[in-house]
Amino acid sequence: METGNTNQHISHQFDEEMSNLRTQVLKMGGLVEQQIRDAIEALQATDGLRAEKIILRDHKVNALEVLIDETCTQILARRQPAASDLRMVVAVIKTITDLERIGDEAEKIARMALNLAEEGASFSNRYAGIRHLGQLVANMVHNMLDAYARLDVDAAVRVVRDDEEADKEYQDLLRMLMTFMMEDPRTISEVLDVIWAARALERIGDHAKNIGEYVIYLVKGKDIRHVDLEEVEQTIRS
Repeated sequence: METGNTNQHISHQFDEEMSNLRTQVLKMGGLVEQQIRDAIEALQATDGLRAEKIILRDHKVNALEVLIDETCTQILARRQPAASDLRMVVAVIKTITDLERIGDEAEKIARMALNLAEEGASFSNRYAGIRHLGQLVANMVHNMLDAYARLDVDAAVRVVRDDEEADKEYQDLLRMLMTFMMEDPRTISEVLDVIWAARALERIGDHAKNIGEYVIYLVKGKDIRHVDLEEVEQTIRS
């Protein structure tokens, strides 16, 4: 009887650890999402002060990654989880790596905003395309976190699909910005900052897609990296 109670206690502790782990990931995700939105706003407003605050906050994202990674290591060592629990820990380790990289890309956008502010540049209407790309990518991250929280495979697939649109918008924006530089060489320095910010947004979309793939792996137990969307959708229906 005592052994049964002990096992039940250990099982309850493990469930709490796994629940806390997911909560920490979502906390990190919320911080990263806010960094993205703030960075986009700082870029559009060429707000150097706001950009500096975003850059300084990046250490919080890094600290959470270290904390969650250590927690995962302890769970693997002490609990030796199997099956779906092991998939959860593996998915968390992969997810926080991508979240940390999203945070890094948000910091890069903030640095470009700071550069523009120091150059005395203004975010003119010709850069309107980056506003739309920024909104698309920020929404991808939000929807990805929602899919992770609810373990919603269909929502995860939509994030994966949205990355194709983000890639297309990035390419269209890049061609437009190159045209601006050729038409007016005086804008080269300014436009290059915007190009680097656009590149960071495109990379954020890639990382959001990666996390969507981890959600599918977590729920379905299938690795769908390097698989086209039609095969992915067949996977989730099987």
